[in-house]
Amino acid sequence: MLSYQHSFHAGNLADLHKHGALAWVLAYLTRKDKPLSYIETHAGRGLYDLAGPEAAKTGEAAQGIQAHADWFAADHPLTRARAATAPLYPGSPAIARHLLRDTDTLHLAELHPAEHAALISSLPRDAKVYKQDGFALAHALCPPTPRRGLMLIDPPYELRQDYTDIPRHIAKLNRAWNVGTIVLWYPILAKPAHQEMRAALLKLSDDSLCHEVHFPPARPGHGMIGSGLFVLRPPYGLSDELNRLSACFDRLT
Repeated sequence: MLSYQHSFHAGNLADLHKHGALAWVLAYLTRKDKPLSYIETHAGRGLYDLAGPEAAKTGEAAQGIQAHADWFAADHPLTRARAATAPLYPGSPAIARHLLRDTDTLHLAELHPAEHAALISSLPRDAKVYKQDGFALAHALCPPTPRRGLMLIDPPYELRQDYTDIPRHIAKLNRAWNVGTIVLWYPILAKPAHQEMRAALLKLSDDSLCHEVHFPPARPGHGMIGSGLFVLRPPYGLSDELNRLSACFDRLT
């Protein structure tokens, strides 16, 4: 299925959780003067117009980044990435492209034709953009060169089988790339479809963390009530940043 388009949801509360953590990890990894690989399995279009009709239709950005930009200080890497792409909002590929260096390598998969075309137009030519299944690309690349790096897995969860397939994918990727940091985002729904997946993921390695936040639904009947991150080989200090975000989200409930 290829119906999901993030333009309707960009800048929402889940993005604050996901993008805040992603920007922090990228800033941490680039402290060392060693090149790294960044792989993203479901990249989206890269840049989003929060003044556009899609964002206006759902109102999710208004409840997210437009209401809570002050969760991120002026020197926070997410704030710096947003400043670099203003007035558009950066999706994860644009955040990565801004925070990474010329010596780093970006591999971005996006299968949706319109999103793929927009992604290509939003990034410099040095980013490697693939119109193919993201998990197929990830398995083909791992272990990447350079071996040091980060993978973001952020699927649309259009199919219920995603919740059973993802732990198998990550287990295989973990065996192939045993030094990479792997970050999975998942939604927390009113009907908790994520719980068995989370339990399976936590069995993969002792060197992992799972972080979840909750928030009110964007509108009556909206199914998403929280955001989750599973991180394999989390960088030192990430727990502190996630705890800081937890305190921000706790003020909403």
